[in-house]
Amino acid sequence: MTSIETLRAVHHPTRRRIIEYIGLHGPTQVTTLAKELGEQVGSISHHLRMLEKVNLVQRAPELATDGRTSWWRPSPDRSVSWSVDDFSDNPADRMTARAAERLNVDYQFGKLAAWKNHADRTAPEWRQAAFSSDSSALATARELSQLQDLLAGTVRTWRDSIDPSDGADRVPVFIFTHGFPTRP
Repeated sequence: MTSIETLRAVHHPTRRRIIEYIGLHGPTQVTTLAKELGEQVGSISHHLRMLEKVNLVQRAPELATDGRTSWWRPSPDRSVSWSVDDFSDNPADRMTARAAERLNVDYQFGKLAAWKNHADRTAPEWRQAAFSSDSSALATARELSQLQDLLAGTVRTWRDSIDPSDGADRVPVFIFTHGFPTRP
């Protein structure tokens, strides 16, 4: 289970972008992060230290070429997974987890809205490759949980099958799924 401290750290907008950037690009200098994210170096350094405290990133001093450069990499065990119910024993933590859940959904739909706003200015192959899918089924809670595991496994298998050294020109893509009980 993810700690409440981790939820507080990861759901800051700049920290979320740092985690995503380092996760996609691997070890990165603070100055590169500042430039790519449009932030000040001091601000990026502060946010990296906050993420380091909850073990989402770690320093990579072996990559520094001098004493002035600071490199960071994703921590090997950087997954963040939680349910509001994980914090049912503490009302304040439960409220924080619920707020983090809302921020997470806002982040996901913000990414979708940004794509929809600029899709017409994107190459046709990307417009054709992008997708949206929805489906309804009758299921138990256990069966829905199994679907979650299957989808996560499929995405992991797909991501691990990509050879980043093959010379292909790749851009970041974002995939998100939600499964929940509903009414017709």
